[in-house]
Amino acid sequence: MIEAPTGVALAVEPLVTRVLAPNPSPFTYTGTQAYLVGTTDLAVIDPGPDDPAHLDALVAAIAGRRVVAILCTHTHRDHSPAAAPLKAATGAPIIGCAPLTLNDAGPRADAAFDTAYTPDRILTDGESITGTGWTLTAIATPGHTSNHLAFALPEAGALFTGDHVMGWSTTVVAPPDGDMAAYMASLHKLMAREDRIYYPAHGDAIENPRRFVRGLLGHRKQREGQILRLLREDIGAVPAMVARMYVGLDPRLTGAAGRSVLAHLLDLRARGLVQGEGDAWKLAA
Repeated sequence: MIEAPTGVALAVEPLVTRVLAPNPSPFTYTGTQAYLVGTTDLAVIDPGPDDPAHLDALVAAIAGRRVVAILCTHTHRDHSPAAAPLKAATGAPIIGCAPLTLNDAGPRADAAFDTAYTPDRILTDGESITGTGWTLTAIATPGHTSNHLAFALPEAGALFTGDHVMGWSTTVVAPPDGDMAAYMASLHKLMAREDRIYYPAHGDAIENPRRFVRGLLGHRKQREGQILRLLREDIGAVPAMVARMYVGLDPRLTGAAGRSVLAHLLDLRARGLVQGEGDAWKLAA
């Protein structure tokens, strides 16, 4: 990854500045990237965790300019908690994804849902906000979470993809809220677009988006094929599938891999290809 010190405002193109939060982890890579959009007035996308040093860095990057909106792609705890203190510091409204409060039964304890998130306005698919020289349009991209939005910046041909498409790893799809069928449909939705570049919340910018998304779709179909082959071998427990499918995986990510396997199984069951639940899965009769 390119040099990415935390707390430093890095202009990546005329309308886009990035500030990296100091929250690296096996799930966040180098940390969560907040983006400032605009020049004379601003929007802040994915303000990140409620960390005083990170909030100070965002306020310094804003440098007294008017903030039109604070936008969140979704409400995992590494994305939205800084919205409330940033609103208090700037007076800007919180606009973007809907609130979502679920008990997260998955392994992502560092990125459980932000139950305190309270937006002033919820954007639906295709709705926009504007500032001086910029427009941000919400693109509904459920899958990673049911409330996930991406934000298109047509003046730059850019799309802020949150966690739906990341620049360093595939996305965790963790039931009950994460949904593989919705995730795949959202990827196909992005394939139909002609964005020039993606700015994800984690990892490098993606400069050939359609090729990258095509690869993600292929990867998921490959995982699906692996699951069906394992079921033909009468391997029907999720942990056993993970051991066969993710050789050499960082042990800290085993739980997340299991949730994604479960998401595939639930999708396959809905399509009538497998049957079962828990750790007892088999091919449909």
